Amino acid sequence: MTDTFNLMLAQLNPVVGDIAGNIARAKAAWDKGRAAGADMVALTEMFVTGYQTQDLILKPAFVSAAIAAVEALAVGCADGPALGIGGPVPVGGRLYNGYYVLDGGRVHARVLKHHLPNDAVFDEKRVFASADVHGPYVVKGVRIGTPICEDAWHPDVAETLAETGAEILLIPNGSPYHRGKPNLRLNLMVARVIETGLPLCYLNMVGGQDDQVFDGSSMVLNPGGRLMAQLPQFDEAEVMVTFRRGAEGWRADPGEISEIPPIGEADYRACVLALGDYMRKCGFKKALLGLSGGIDSAIVAAMAVDALGPENVRCVMLPSEFTSAESLELATAAAKALGCRYDTVPISGAQGAVGEALAPLFAGTQAGITEENIQSRLRGLMLMALSNKFGEMLLTTGNKSEMAVGYCTIYGDMNGGYNPVKDMYKTRMFLTARWRNENHRAWMKGPAGEVIPERIIARPPSAELRANQRDDDSLPPYEVLDAILECLVEKEMAVAEIVALGFERAVVKKVEHLLYLAEYKRFQSAPGVRLTQKAFWLDRRYPIVNRFRDDA
Repeated sequence: MTDTFNLMLAQLNPVVGDIAGNIARAKAAWDKGRAAGADMVALTEMFVTGYQTQDLILKPAFVSAAIAAVEALAVGCADGPALGIGGPVPVGGRLYNGYYVLDGGRVHARVLKHHLPNDAVFDEKRVFASADVHGPYVVKGVRIGTPICEDAWHPDVAETLAETGAEILLIPNGSPYHRGKPNLRLNLMVARVIETGLPLCYLNMVGGQDDQVFDGSSMVLNPGGRLMAQLPQFDEAEVMVTFRRGAEGWRADPGEISEIPPIGEADYRACVLALGDYMRKCGFKKALLGLSGGIDSAIVAAMAVDALGPENVRCVMLPSEFTSAESLELATAAAKALGCRYDTVPISGAQGAVGEALAPLFAGTQAGITEENIQSRLRGLMLMALSNKFGEMLLTTGNKSEMAVGYCTIYGDMNGGYNPVKDMYKTRMFLTARWRNENHRAWMKGPAGEVIPERIIARPPSAELRANQRDDDSLPPYEVLDAILECLVEKEMAVAEIVALGFERAVVKKVEHLLYLAEYKRFQSAPGVRLTQKAFWLDRRYPIVNRFRDDA
């Protein structure tokens, strides 16, 4: 009877739709596992296709290509350890989220997912069927039970596997990041090992996919809930876990426990990783953005430099007659601190030409928001021209506070391909800027030190679209606005409940009105990194036409 079992956990970064590339990554991990003496190499949920595929998985040709690739991989991995890999499984005219176990040149076992998540960013019931709970499969004499991702968030699948003879639980996942997710996962997995009395490997993927970023943080637990190994957050890793059979069953040997960083650092890392992967997976190498001298664009510039390197980032100042000398100075200082290219493209001439063209139609009217938005749209025009000309992806820089209340301009500052701070409120932007100035990590491609000048952080926010403009001319102070928005968006609280917390009813009602009114802008906004459980897109799906207001 086997006394040891070596399981290599491959915490890797697949690409949605890149079946050949993902298979090559799987084969490389298997080769490494074979050289290290693994009995089994495990990859994550839906690794063959990448995750999430959304409706791409409904295309029969895509599913056929994935299955053919798995079968070829089985043949290529005949002489060595077993290989576990997630992929689609069609059975009886229905499609399942499955896990293939390849051994001896063939598909040795298939596990099909039972619980299909249908909340937050997930809608698996739309594309997959729910399967009955499977029993364990055997690899090198060891009975392994595999709840697939959501299956492990409920007690029934793991308990059934334990009752049908499983000795080790291996859980492949595609679990995206949000604040507090590592602790949530840990608590749930501790519950599973306490309920079953079995050791458990929780294996999660890493990497960015559209708005979601998968943070790894894979872990190994022994019965009782003791953490035996913790893989790093946001980094690829291939780690061998050795299990030994004793009088009480299988137990994992102690391994390295990587530290899970605090939320401020994790948020910033998520933004950098998601941005870098979005660029790389879409085929872009260079990015540009409008650098205004304000905190939002300065943080996005820092994230872009940390993701891509300063040589691949262009910052552009687009001054108008209302741009202050301080903004010009601070934008220059920020670009210099980051070491990236900095260009200046004045819009005053173009603004004058547009004003002259519209003058006959605007005669007798007062200048206002229309004229302000012309400036923003001219900036968007100039930046998109640079993007088209030089193949540099334009990044947008609007924070969650602005996106929530529509303090942004369609076809203007909303122009662009990706927004790394879309799910970060303004008040958190200030904390993020200070954190980045005070910390440097090996994964950052930008320089250490103060890359966001302190004066940018300290100055009152302004769009500078008219003389002496400040954001709080039109909006409540950000500490008030963000607190109300968190109540309305993250907590779905009633107006009366928010007023009971001490906020003025008129202010709450104004914010509520702006939030609903701006839905059409968010519908047209660039994708951005999901950091919370109420990010603007798949987490929060509101109608554009909506007359409801909470007047109770």
